[in-house]
Amino acid sequence: MTTTSDVTETASTNGARAHARAQATALTDSMPVVPASDWPDVPVGVAAAAMTWAETVPGGRYTVKVLARGTRLRLRDIAGTACAHVLLWRADAPWERLNVADTVKVPWQAYLGTGHPLLSDQGRVLATVVDDDSAHHDALCGTTTLAGNVAKYGQGQVHSDSPAGRELFTLAAAKHGLTPVDVAPSVSFFHGVIAEADGTLTSKGSAGRDKHIDLLLHLPCAVAMVNTAHPLDPAPTFDVGPLEVLAWHAPDDLAALLADADGADPEYRRAVMNSEDCWHAAHV
Repeated sequence: MTTTSDVTETASTNGARAHARAQATALTDSMPVVPASDWPDVPVGVAAAAMTWAETVPGGRYTVKVLARGTRLRLRDIAGTACAHVLLWRADAPWERLNVADTVKVPWQAYLGTGHPLLSDQGRVLATVVDDDSAHHDALCGTTTLAGNVAKYGQGQVHSDSPAGRELFTLAAAKHGLTPVDVAPSVSFFHGVIAEADGTLTSKGSAGRDKHIDLLLHLPCAVAMVNTAHPLDPAPTFDVGPLEVLAWHAPDDLAALLADADGADPEYRRAVMNSEDCWHAAHV
């Protein structure tokens, strides 16, 4: 709300400049902390200097950032009502992107959890789930659409009170030179779905507040996250809580994961080999 004093302060160019500069250190619940090393609650065991992303994404908003190989990405459901829809595009070859069908098919597992690879359409691991205390995720439904949100909430446009996931993903993609054609089906974290014996997909909701999931990147990726309602959310109103997004350099974590890959399932091992072959060929 604009007050009379605000108007008085900004009535002149000098006053407007002084007012703007006074906001330089202000933080809100919908902006990244830059540099990320200034995040006030760095994860245990992580050096502040290693932080590369620190942000809180309110419900109905999105974020996108390019992350390096060997980055550990942590998503946290602060209030128990977030739903993080995630898409990955290879940063150095954005035509290669997350393929949800292969992410489910190749590991012979429809339910995401620790050890599950997020696979590209080229048979490579883009990221691996390395920690998860939520176990309420979904790789079957994708995100919400404009038509679906209009039917359920009365509106689904980007600047509405109930924006659809695909609309927000389109904005995130555009920031990296990508088009709506590049917005493929996404995975969703913190809202579980189960497949019934007859094939019906049923929401099992959230695991509750303060749950997290960690992804470890095998290849550099543009990571887009949309924090909006799940398509099967049974709530009649749009009530999506905040999502915490943290990332840091973790090359030792990736080295340990690769060292253990020989003992993993053959499908995972092959996908890891495909990623390593691609990386080393371009970084001799």
